[in-house]
Amino acid sequence: MKLSEIPYERPDLEQLQTQYKSLQIRFTEAKHSTDQISVLEEWNDLRIDLATLSNLVYIRFSQNITDEWAKTEKDFFDQNGPTIHEWNIQLIKEIVKSPFIDDIKKQWGELFVEKLEMSLQTFIPEIKEELIEESKLTQRYAEIFASAKIEFDGETYNLSSLEPKVLSTDRSTRKRAQQTRLGFIGSHAEELDSLYQDLVKTRTSAAKKLGFNTYTELAYKELGRTEYNPEMIAGFRDQISRVVVPLVHEFKKDQSSRLGLDTLMFFDEGLLFADGNPNPQGEPDWIVDQASVMYKELSPITDTFFSMMRENEILDLVTRPNKSVGGYCSSFPKYGIPFIFSNFNGTTHDVEVLTHEAGHALQNYLSSKHKPLEYRWPSYEAAEIHSMSMEYITWPWMKNFFGDQTNKFKYAHLVKSIQFLPYACAVDEFQHWVYDNPNAQPKERLEFWKTMEKKYLPWRTYEDMPEGSEGRVWQFQSHIYRTPFYYIDYALAQICALQFWVKSRENKEEAMKDYLHICEIGGSKTFLDIVKSGNLQSPFASNTIQDIIQVAREWITEHTPQFS
Repeated sequence: MKLSEIPYERPDLEQLQTQYKSLQIRFTEAKHSTDQISVLEEWNDLRIDLATLSNLVYIRFSQNITDEWAKTEKDFFDQNGPTIHEWNIQLIKEIVKSPFIDDIKKQWGELFVEKLEMSLQTFIPEIKEELIEESKLTQRYAEIFASAKIEFDGETYNLSSLEPKVLSTDRSTRKRAQQTRLGFIGSHAEELDSLYQDLVKTRTSAAKKLGFNTYTELAYKELGRTEYNPEMIAGFRDQISRVVVPLVHEFKKDQSSRLGLDTLMFFDEGLLFADGNPNPQGEPDWIVDQASVMYKELSPITDTFFSMMRENEILDLVTRPNKSVGGYCSSFPKYGIPFIFSNFNGTTHDVEVLTHEAGHALQNYLSSKHKPLEYRWPSYEAAEIHSMSMEYITWPWMKNFFGDQTNKFKYAHLVKSIQFLPYACAVDEFQHWVYDNPNAQPKERLEFWKTMEKKYLPWRTYEDMPEGSEGRVWQFQSHIYRTPFYYIDYALAQICALQFWVKSRENKEEAMKDYLHICEIGGSKTFLDIVKSGNLQSPFASNTIQDIIQVAREWITEHTPQFS
């Protein structure tokens, strides 16, 4: 089924409420486990239908934020989603106290019940107003960035299409482009500060009503973090600070030398090579054609998967006006198909985002066999293993995209992957501080972000960029506004993905077997169980970070001279 053919009809709330009431009555009055499980199957189908409709309108809105139909339908789900969630919670309360709970666990898995039990800790009807307000505020954030019309050298750009200018080999051009980009933040500074202030207040209010001391405690529950806590995350960040930050500082010195600079400024950071970063050697359609060849040769499963994605026209890849920024993968669970969204702009990122989101999409495609909706996607940090590992597993085919620049691409990809780790830690520690200090004022947050840059990004230097000097760069990071605490997940997953990089170079068949296996697991196991199932070392283990970074460091050191 093509995206354009997926049917939509707004749910009738009265009819929907009647369905939920009927399911609850039938479940509680059931005399046998088979009858309760039959009700569970109907409930699961109903939730799958609703998720499909909700995802469809979100996708349509992100494709064009000026689409009034999409905005109206998204508003419907934003306004009524908490009420529908309340109906689900009412049934979940009956499920977890079922006299046949052991039979339910046997049929649907213990983790299914554990996830339901956790959902009871993160919702009460009294927080519906906060949930509606949060949706409104995050939507406004998306609208601000998607509507950007940036004038530069006589042409109009959005934030995605401006990126090639930010990476220009001409230093004056990239400086002016970065100034213009940061200037966009400056022009919206007051509203962005206010939006975040309201988001922190709203989320903290919901957490307090639920009985939590801080929103951080609620967020960890919402994200399903049952195997680790903030203290373990702080220990992970500390390892990154000790092991990775000094190494990245060395990379930055090498980069400055390659570019012939005395001082590497913020506007220089994106350009890794004096003659320019590697770019794909063709237009978007050509990139997709090369991806088809790549996935055909990678495995029969990936061939079938990517052919399906193209045939169903569920790839929206190229940037355009009024399109939301960034990239993501969603799905239509009723039809067992994923959807990939990105903003190609002619840079290296086009290939990186395609392989990254294809990793998410492949996992969802292979996990669609699971009956419970809860198993179609794993938790965020596990999901990012699939996406980031796909970036490395496809290295042998990068020559298809980059030709004689392939070595530059591999070098840049690995260096950027390691450089990302300190930034992810800065974002995470910043958010922990924010929600531990919910009454802090906007200026205090800006000052704390500057502290994070000094700790995790000590090489960073701003020049003639007041927004950067003020500590506003974090406001580009949509996760901070829209999905709080979903960011350290990328760092945890990167440590796992780097292990797949090593494995795929040593034994690509075995690496692919392990990779497909964890894709098939979906959300039927927890993060650390998925790590174990993929024959990977936990990122929390004492030597994991140091060992994998050492291997990466040796590879980078070996290949650095050819770019000096």
